Amino acid sequence: MELGLVELLRAAWIAGTLPILIASLPCSWLGSFHGLVLGFARRGKIMQSSSHRKFTVPQRFFTHFYVVAVAWTTLLLLGTSIYAYRMTPIVSEPFFYSDLGSYLAGRSNIFSFHRSRLMSLENRYRVWHSVFLLLLMEVQVSRRLFETAYVFNYSASARMHIFGYLTGLFFYTAAPLTLCCTCAPEVLKFGINEVSEFILKGTSSMQNIEFHWWDFVNPLLKLGWCQWIGAVIFLWGWIHQHRCHAILLPKGSLWKLDDFQCNEVILLYVCRREFTSILTLGSLREHVGKADEYVIPRGDWFEIVSSPHYLAEIVIYAGMVFASGGADLTIWLVFGFVVSNLVFAAAETHRWYLQKFDNYPSNRVAIIPFLC
Repeated sequence: MELGLVELLRAAWIAGTLPILIASLPCSWLGSFHGLVLGFARRGKIMQSSSHRKFTVPQRFFTHFYVVAVAWTTLLLLGTSIYAYRMTPIVSEPFFYSDLGSYLAGRSNIFSFHRSRLMSLENRYRVWHSVFLLLLMEVQVSRRLFETAYVFNYSASARMHIFGYLTGLFFYTAAPLTLCCTCAPEVLKFGINEVSEFILKGTSSMQNIEFHWWDFVNPLLKLGWCQWIGAVIFLWGWIHQHRCHAILLPKGSLWKLDDFQCNEVILLYVCRREFTSILTLGSLREHVGKADEYVIPRGDWFEIVSSPHYLAEIVIYAGMVFASGGADLTIWLVFGFVVSNLVFAAAETHRWYLQKFDNYPSNRVAIIPFLC
């Protein structure tokens, strides 16, 4: 039996999630395995405190993740959008006249007519759902790339394990593809045909192509309530990630962070004049001059969890799951990978806080409010 793209992606997400889940089990005989997985996840300050520096790369290589993510997501978004616009438009007419004529002429029965009509409409919405999800991913990874390129400066001594680096590249390649995996083979075939036609006919093949913005926006507006509620959840997490990043910033300044807790989250540049109210919430350092002194971060979700930026990341991907309609197992597996990875990292962050600060708030948990 030939494995398709969906099956391969599901197997990859399961293979990536299982080791983290096993390492998180509270079993003493799994201690060595837990240490091995933690060693792969170590970076920044924890990596520096360890004598193990073999098979590591500079932590500034985080930028590679978002360069790949933006380039790949943009390519998938453009390809899927063009395919959806050209091949699967969502129109409001109740019947296709050719199908109706075929039915009236007796060449099809009423049941097959309705079944083919329903399948056609379902396929159209499936493609446009993929476009919607890719738009959300594009918003997320574009912000990440901006932050790494123009805001964040990694310490020259900060390192990360090469396995963690490869895992990051895998995630930002596989996650966008997962969001459109059900129609990706069709989009690829369509793209190959379009390129072949262009090579054979040249620019003359593009003369009759017209684009109307409303014909592209209208299908997105016709999507169901799940997509828009999912977008609201996504935006909620996105905004709180902004706020938590601002709390980590010194008032009115940018600084170098080599802390391990920037696992997949980069500081957001906030204009002091426009966002003074956010910046006054707090700072990870009390004074710019004390670049190596950390204080307990306070404000926003920091009041309830130690890693609110990870919690916001989970909310962001939960919004994507909701926007997908919740029926796609592959997208659920992506969400499972994100949750297991961030919970595992947040637990280590929480332990670091407890060891470093004697007066650390006792009401805070690692990442999930009131749970863990």
